[in-house]
Amino acid sequence: MSTERISLGVQGMTCANCVARVERALNKLDGVTEATVNLATERASVTYMADAVSIANIRAAITDAGYEVLEAETRDAEREARELERTALRSRLITAAAFTAPLFLLEMVPMLIPGLQVRLHALVPERWLFVIMWALATVVQFGPGLPFLRSGWQALRSMSPDMNSLVLLGTGAAYGYSLVATFLPALLPEGSVHVYYEASAAIITLILAGKYMEALAKGRTSEAIRKLVGLQPASALVVRGGSEVELPLEQVVAGDVLVVKPGGRVPVDGELVSGSSYVDESMISGEPVPVAKAPGDALVGGTVNGTGAFTMRATKVGADTVLAQIIRMVEDAQGAKVPIQALADRVVRVFVPIVMGIALVTFLLWLVFGESPALTFALVNTVAVLIIACPCAMGLATPTSIMVGTGKAAELGVLFRNGSALQHLQETNVVAFDKTGTLTMGKPELTDLIAVPGTPEAELLRLVAAAESGSEHPIASALLEAARERNLQLPVSQAFEAVAGFGVQATVEGQQIQVGADRFMDSLGISVAGFADDSARLANLGRTPLYAAVDGKLAGMFAVADPIKESAAQAVAALKSLGIRVAMVTGDNRRTAKAIAGQLGIDDVMAEVLPEGKAAAVRELQAGPARVTFVGDGINDAPALAVADVGIAIGTGTDIAIESADVVLMAADLGGIVNALRLSRTTIRNIRQNLFWAFFYNVILIPVAAGALYPAFGLLLSPVFAAAAMAFSSVFVLSNALRLRRFRAVSA
Repeated sequence: MSTERISLGVQGMTCANCVARVERALNKLDGVTEATVNLATERASVTYMADAVSIANIRAAITDAGYEVLEAETRDAEREARELERTALRSRLITAAAFTAPLFLLEMVPMLIPGLQVRLHALVPERWLFVIMWALATVVQFGPGLPFLRSGWQALRSMSPDMNSLVLLGTGAAYGYSLVATFLPALLPEGSVHVYYEASAAIITLILAGKYMEALAKGRTSEAIRKLVGLQPASALVVRGGSEVELPLEQVVAGDVLVVKPGGRVPVDGELVSGSSYVDESMISGEPVPVAKAPGDALVGGTVNGTGAFTMRATKVGADTVLAQIIRMVEDAQGAKVPIQALADRVVRVFVPIVMGIALVTFLLWLVFGESPALTFALVNTVAVLIIACPCAMGLATPTSIMVGTGKAAELGVLFRNGSALQHLQETNVVAFDKTGTLTMGKPELTDLIAVPGTPEAELLRLVAAAESGSEHPIASALLEAARERNLQLPVSQAFEAVAGFGVQATVEGQQIQVGADRFMDSLGISVAGFADDSARLANLGRTPLYAAVDGKLAGMFAVADPIKESAAQAVAALKSLGIRVAMVTGDNRRTAKAIAGQLGIDDVMAEVLPEGKAAAVRELQAGPARVTFVGDGINDAPALAVADVGIAIGTGTDIAIESADVVLMAADLGGIVNALRLSRTTIRNIRQNLFWAFFYNVILIPVAAGALYPAFGLLLSPVFAAAAMAFSSVFVLSNALRLRRFRAVSA
């Protein structure tokens, strides 16, 4: 049964437990095969069987779990929703701060100024001060703090407590105790009639401050997507009924003729029909030099036209355009989970229940063994434990780094297709390159032609080029180009057959022509020993020797050379400087492969590998064991890309290669591989820093909040400081993730 995938915006999540709760609700649905939720992007990605479960069921599961689903699944709607959330948080924060400030003035200032508390109580009886403070705290508790309380209660009812549950219990305990002390003081033991209104209000205010800063930081993490979306124009000039009409981009359909004026962006993917210009394609290729465009040339939506005007025919629109696919790749990568997150997920599932247990034990121990007034100490320390342990930082530690890291990668022309590739790439210790089209330009040129005595070279080239005319192989293009340069008239070939990994054969003017590598000649029983010296000489020069037979007899040999990319040697050197072993996998004969590898500084060469053998070559490299990244661009690279630990496709290659890869380089510059590897290492290091901080923070501060330092040092952690520390931990994690935006590419 086929599966489909949907991504939904989810609002109301505040911590890692919220994520786990939504995932559990979705994974319980019959027909859902996989569900992952990302706190930083606030999205749920669901893979499901459409015949077994509907989108309405999926939305209902999220709603029943206590969260809201974004109704309009457009980027504008999502952006508006986030802006509304930030505005609401700001309003709640201002209100909470406005009512918390006088509470602090009434409670804390008199303690700091000797004699002021006595004079204040002389003016206003303590009972009435309690009532005033109750009125101020009630506004904060049930105004700005109400969403926390509602969500926390719902989570407790569903037996899946989260951050909001801890806030509910912590502030509820402080507020409830103070309420009793204010209106029913006789119920409390002597000496324990105190109020903690300022603590409950300050906790809510500080948490709101942290959440507001989180919201601002989250907005910055998605900057890469906004930049990509901004490349797409909102409208296009379409020729309809003989006149130009400006239409929204959504109304452009494939086949429409569009007018692109100087300085404007190309609206969609298409083909230039009339006119000419230079187009800035740096967003796709990374090359700063504009590319000349003439009728028949391909155009990519989002690129910038130069000074010429032209008309174009739309070939791909909407979600099918290159830019839309890039945006989709980045969104998928940002919403993905990396394997390192599994540890955090396992801890988070049991973290809040454990914290609630620790809080209960703290309360009982202080109540039984604490100094007088024991009830007061028990309450204060229990509230501090509940507040300090909110797992917000744990939930944000991984997804924020992934968002910023993959977004930065997209800016550099590196697209991670999934989260695991981000982690596995930094584990790489072997990078294996395909040669043709990857290390080389992929456009071989005929360099040598040697015919057997009695056969004119021009005649040999005429027959060989005619035989190759039915092939799409780069070598065929080199032979046909050489024949054109010599103005040779090519006869029609018949019975063309390509023998994968060996060569081609065809009938030309009644003669059987066979062209290919030495192994092809060997399989035909044709000896190439007479060209052994020439073959060795040319191979040592890095040229690929090939042979031609006419009617079963060797007719000559020729050599082609594929120019090495300018960035190849620098990329190999940069990889080796990072401690990476570099290998080359090619179908070339061993001598030629060694010569090219020598020019590039590559030590490991796997030559004479047939297309179907490339995957086996990768498996051979993986033995050891080794983490192998394979880099290729052709159709025959797809199996190797798929079997490698990480497959990197050159974006200028074939669609099949790109679909088989884990990472796509938008430009042909191999420096992108070095940047991808460095950014992968930097991002995973950033995630580890975040996870360490989030876990270390809780491991260290929960015992402090419980009063572990009191017996030896007389130190207790105020619930107010606990709330401030909790808010700071989340902001720290987000700020640390945002440092990835400062990553600088190093050109190979």
